[in-house]
Amino acid sequence: MNRRDFVFDSLRAATGVGLLGLGLSLYSQRAASLPAWALRPPGAQPEEEFNGACIRCGLCVRDCPFDMLHLARLGQDIPTGTPYFIAREAGCEMCEDIPCVAACPSNALDHALTDINKADMGLAIVSDQDACIAFQGQRCEVCFDNCPIRGDAITLETQHHERSGQQALLIPVVHAETCTGCGKCEEACILDEAAIKVLPRHLIQGKRGEHDRLVWERQPARTTYSGNLLDKLNGHSAS
Repeated sequence: MNRRDFVFDSLRAATGVGLLGLGLSLYSQRAASLPAWALRPPGAQPEEEFNGACIRCGLCVRDCPFDMLHLARLGQDIPTGTPYFIAREAGCEMCEDIPCVAACPSNALDHALTDINKADMGLAIVSDQDACIAFQGQRCEVCFDNCPIRGDAITLETQHHERSGQQALLIPVVHAETCTGCGKCEEACILDEAAIKVLPRHLIQGKRGEHDRLVWERQPARTTYSGNLLDKLNGHSAS
């Protein structure tokens, strides 16, 4: 029996005995506790909707050809029986046919996702520039080279090296609008603790309030003064 069959058979037993006894609704309420290191498969609905739709069948895990998906166990900080992956251990291989989505019977993994490059599993961020050797002037393009859509999701840009005054830094820049959160960059980082990490997007990106307005929308337009500002402040008119 291979790993996927074992996991699938074990899950069916757990679903029939454990999850029904404890109640799926209890686990759906734990959406906010999803740890930052746990990422959902491609096509996953927003967390609360996902936990309500996922029937804990394990079919996405079974059909993943790279065995990078896991099923949350009882006692983890993840709703039990739901699929997740850890980018540092193994990122999503970005299968063109997206078999995990195709296997989902409940649309917890959205069947509308037909282009894996449009997936939104998370967002990469260079979380420790002091540790990233590219920011220290050393040549390293590992995260860029391992990005499935390099040149779009991650680019390399030159910056002046302030310490040497001459050497240019070639640093990785993540583009939020195209990053899929696959995690291949974090998996590939050569450091003991990855300097680039993939996190759920809502933990990284800011969000304006529904009733918030930009500063220039809240304040009246500024006027310009063509004379000497000191004269104006002292009560003198411009000549």
